[in-house]
This record gives sequence, structure tokens and C-alpha cells, in this order.
Amino acid sequence: MRIMSVDFGDSRTGIAVCDKSEMLASPLTVITEYNFERCAEKVAELAQKEKAELVVVGYPKNMNNTIGERAEKCQKFAEFVSGLSGIPAELWDERSTTVTAHNYLNETNVRGKKRKAVVDAVAATIILETYLAYRKNRLK
Repeated sequence: MRIMSVDFGDSRTGIAVCDKSEMLASPLTVITEYNFERCAEKVAELAQKEKAELVVVGYPKNMNNTIGERAEKCQKFAEFVSGLSGIPAELWDERSTTVTAHNYLNETNVRGKKRKAVVDAVAATIILETYLAYRKNRLK
């Protein structure tokens, strides 16, 4: 199944996709958009263009497992994207993915403007990798 993941942000939204065999998650792009509705439209269009069969949206729960304002906004975003694209959307716990993405970029010495341009796509890739691992383990 072709799955697209989204690391939704107020200004930058990272996108990653996997291959049909669900073996490889790759960063696709970062959408720079400040308007909630326009961002959702761009993500929905991209999901259709990429022939995604599922959109996984990062769900930033609080560390104590409660749902905060940011998680509620991501839930609304997932519902909006699904409604626009006709593709099912699923929320996936993304706690600490941006921190992990920054750590990966530190290890590869990516700095400055280049880092800012890719960190959200890397975070989306981490979201997708953990989701794919879950699916793989669930099927065993």
C-alpha cells in the first residue's frame, strides 16, 4: 500500500511517502503554507498525485498522554485532508519526532537554512517509519 505521512506545522509541513511494498519511507517535500485550509488542500492534492491509499498525520500527544491544543489541530487537519482527498487518514503518535529529526541532521552535519528546509520532511519520514514498523509487527 502506498502511504503518505504528514508532519503538520503552522508554517512548514513535512511530507514523506513509502513504496508499495511498505519497505522504504522517503522524504518527499516540505510545504510552506501558513493558512490551515490552503495547506490541507495542498496536502490532499499531493496525496492524490502520489496515489496514496492512506495518509498518516502526526499526532503530537503531550508526554503524559493527554491531548492538547496542537493534537486537536492535527486531528482536524487529518479530517479535513481526508474529506478533500477522499483518502482515509489516520493519526499516529509523533512525540519527539522533530527532536529525533534534529539529532539525525546533527549526525550528518546539516546546518543553517538547509536544515530548516528539510527537518520537517525528515520528521515526516520518522513518523512513517514508525507507522510502517507497527503495521509490519501487527501483521505477524
